[in-house]
Amino acid sequence: MNMKALSVITAILYLGLSTQAQDTLRNKKGGGYLFTKVHNLEATPVQDQNSTGTCWSFSALSFFESELLRTGKGTHNLSEMFVVRQAYLDRADKYLRMHGKSNLGQGGGFWDIPYVLKNYGIVPEEVYTGKNYGGGDKHNHSEMEAVLNAIVKTISDNPQKTLTTSWRKAYSSVVDAYLGTVPATFIYQGKTYTPVEYANSLGLKMEDYITLSSYTHHPFYSSFILEVEDNWASQPVVNVPLNDFISTIDNAIAKGYTVAWATDVSEKGFSFKNGLAIVPQDDALVSKKGEDNTQFNNAGADKTGSPFDGPCNEKEITQQNRQDAFDSYQTTDDHGMHITGIYKDQSGKKYYHVKNSWGTKNNDCDGYLFASEAYIKYKTMDIMVHKNALSNELKKKLGIN
Repeated sequence: MNMKALSVITAILYLGLSTQAQDTLRNKKGGGYLFTKVHNLEATPVQDQNSTGTCWSFSALSFFESELLRTGKGTHNLSEMFVVRQAYLDRADKYLRMHGKSNLGQGGGFWDIPYVLKNYGIVPEEVYTGKNYGGGDKHNHSEMEAVLNAIVKTISDNPQKTLTTSWRKAYSSVVDAYLGTVPATFIYQGKTYTPVEYANSLGLKMEDYITLSSYTHHPFYSSFILEVEDNWASQPVVNVPLNDFISTIDNAIAKGYTVAWATDVSEKGFSFKNGLAIVPQDDALVSKKGEDNTQFNNAGADKTGSPFDGPCNEKEITQQNRQDAFDSYQTTDDHGMHITGIYKDQSGKKYYHVKNSWGTKNNDCDGYLFASEAYIKYKTMDIMVHKNALSNELKKKLGIN
């Protein structure tokens, strides 16, 4: 064999080994979980919601940005705070019309994004950053939320017992003072748009997206209003059995569709810093050190234990114990993220590759984490997918064309 042929073979072997290394990921530096890619779909860069409860906007817009990539519309960075601003306004209206019996917090759901896009449009991030209150590049809504809540509660308790014609103008002026005024028109990539025109230019049809859940306190293959506080708009989800629920996620990823994921992150087995969301068979093996409420609802606290050091035995999750956790308030509506792929560990067990919105510097997975199938089954509140991600059989059961 001559030297030229040997060089070619060496280069091919090196390329193969290099590609394999890129497809194998660890949960953390030196971590014992070795993940091999099954499917990995396109997504835009990880963002940072920082000190806000707006994960629902970050995760859902990340999902729609992947939809734009999937449909050949290119890379777009959509404004999370444009959506949040409109939700703040309409949430206050709902609160007042419900005589103070509705949620006023920062939270929301995936369904809020189609609602806003259909009614108000959308703008790029560069047009509306929502950072009009100083503090550099970091989002922080603590002061604004306190001021807004005080305004709305004062109006609700008004001894006049009637809504004035000026309350919304007064409330909006505070939102604009903190987040900025939305421009009536803007120039983007050489074209002039209104927010509605820009939304229409993206070509996304909001009626093509469906939100699924899986609970036994409502009939399967029917819709119900998901009973969580952040569902301020009283939007429905479609209820399907757990097997259909999981197979829909798997089918979506395999067909090139990503998934918006709403879940509970208060579990012992959820550790962003370890890059994992798992359901250890023995919770006592996990220890928590300190607190971390700044960004992560305490889900960012340091956690140690053998379940994070390498693949562990997990609890078997059924429809019943999933329901029991919801009924006993052990499963709570904490956080929204974005499922972009499927990996397997060295034992062949399946995990979902999840894009978070807590920045890229708070774990060793560049802002992503790996969620086991058990965790997805146990702690998922709901998911949003394109209707074509559903199997034909499930579409037929749900009456979807």
